[in-house]
Amino acid sequence: MTVDKTSLNPETKRLTEAQAMRALTHPVRIALIEVLAVHQRLTATQAGELIQETPTTCSFHLRQLAKYGFVEEAGPGKGRQRPWKLVNMGFTIQEEDLNAEGRVAADVLVQMFFRRAFGRFERWQHIHWSYPEEWDRASAADQAAMFVTTTELEEVNAKVREVLEGYRDRLIDPSLRPGDSRLVEVLYLAYPVDLDTAVVAKNLDSEEA
Repeated sequence: MTVDKTSLNPETKRLTEAQAMRALTHPVRIALIEVLAVHQRLTATQAGELIQETPTTCSFHLRQLAKYGFVEEAGPGKGRQRPWKLVNMGFTIQEEDLNAEGRVAADVLVQMFFRRAFGRFERWQHIHWSYPEEWDRASAADQAAMFVTTTELEEVNAKVREVLEGYRDRLIDPSLRPGDSRLVEVLYLAYPVDLDTAVVAKNLDSEEA
């Protein structure tokens, strides 16, 4: 039987163990996951050029990611010239899978991912004027508040995921990407807000002003 080492499992990896989540909670390892999601196959040298780390550093962290099943070898090669790829496209964390240790590890991991994403958004805010007008116009930064039940919120979440899922195959298969497309990051958050907390946040904004 021949194994296609270039293939990518489109299913997300379900994280349940605190140790695996802690292993992923590292800026270099998250950066490697991010660039592999876009470029499919990279050597430690190629990845290092993209994330501005040395090949030695990338090689070490790729091996650690492989240890916990996040990446695997993608073909022949020695040392830093060995190509790597993701095992799964993305990961999920389900509350019912976690013990107390797992919940702490999951919170730290998710916070690191979103800190990186918000950093990219902040950079976009500073440079968006340098992009072609059509991309500046098509981008969005929206915020909304609504009163909903848990059932209604789950329905909203499902609708958003359904829309995003319609474009997921382009991330998995680069040949499906339109010639004039660009990588776009979409952040979606939906969470309860305590009214007292909202008032505190408002007061903090007033003090900063």
